Amino acid sequence: MIPAPYLLYLGHSTDFAGIKTSRGLAAFRPDDCVGEFRHDDCPLTLGLPRLTIAEGAARGARTLVLGIANSGGTLGSDLVEDAAAALEAGMNVAAGLHQRLRDVPRLAELAKAKGLQLFDVRDAPANMVVGNGNPRAGHRLLTVGTDCSVGKMYTTLALTEGLRARGIVADFRATGQTGILIAGSGVPIDAVVADFISGGIEMITPARSDDGWDLIEGQGSLFHPSFAGVSTGLLHGAQPEAIVMCHDPLREHMRGIPGRKLPGLKECLDANLQVARLTSPNVRAVGICLNTSQMDPAEARDLCARTADELGLPTTDPIAFGTDAILDELLCTAPSARSTTASR
Repeated sequence: MIPAPYLLYLGHSTDFAGIKTSRGLAAFRPDDCVGEFRHDDCPLTLGLPRLTIAEGAARGARTLVLGIANSGGTLGSDLVEDAAAALEAGMNVAAGLHQRLRDVPRLAELAKAKGLQLFDVRDAPANMVVGNGNPRAGHRLLTVGTDCSVGKMYTTLALTEGLRARGIVADFRATGQTGILIAGSGVPIDAVVADFISGGIEMITPARSDDGWDLIEGQGSLFHPSFAGVSTGLLHGAQPEAIVMCHDPLREHMRGIPGRKLPGLKECLDANLQVARLTSPNVRAVGICLNTSQMDPAEARDLCARTADELGLPTTDPIAFGTDAILDELLCTAPSARSTTASR
């Protein structure tokens, strides 16, 4: 386990989506976060106290979490400098980037000299297996998306909490660095060798007979040229009984690919169901989740209602409006209802 409490790193970030790991920890593990560290040119905030490295250490932070994502997942010189400062101040350092902290000689040597630890969250387990697609017992839901960073993790966590509130056993299964930091376990599926992606998901969602649910955090999108392979492996390994589609209605183009439009919701939903049927022939869609965090609440409610009418599926922003309508559909407590949480 990565020692808490944490000082959350924003650095020089200017992209709101790029600080999703720090945002996720601030939202779902607030009691473990003492503050945020950002440079003067960073206009973003998590609403936490802004602290220097030294102030963070003085307030008891045990780990600096480099909770940002950049293209290629690299450790630039600024990140290395700030990580080194944290080690000098007596903090461990954690990161979910593709480039490993331990592979930077300066950081590895400094951590050893100080008796501190470097946590590379994107390390895949050593005992990975190839998926087989054989039917297995249990209830599983997978979140999918029209693009990267559209709210799949937030939706999965919200659905997990919603099921638990109804007295139903439910487990969040993390597949990305942010989710793993929140949950304390999981498989960083985009760092897994391609042959083992579906097997990695089978491994963290084994057969279960307690009538509980595994809620699996989705990654990427079938329509994103860079990451569709990961999304496909997730669909096959999850063998989901149900899927929930996530979408950012204000997204102008695929993340990182200006000029490439996002797919339509129905087009994306149909494609995900088709791919999922390879290992889960009876999979069904149970809802749409929209990330309306940057929208006027009234406009967001109206969009949820219109989307529900167009697609015949419960539609909500899981953070702003809750997940009850989708959970009703999932559990078939109101099978004939095609309502939207936002319209209630």
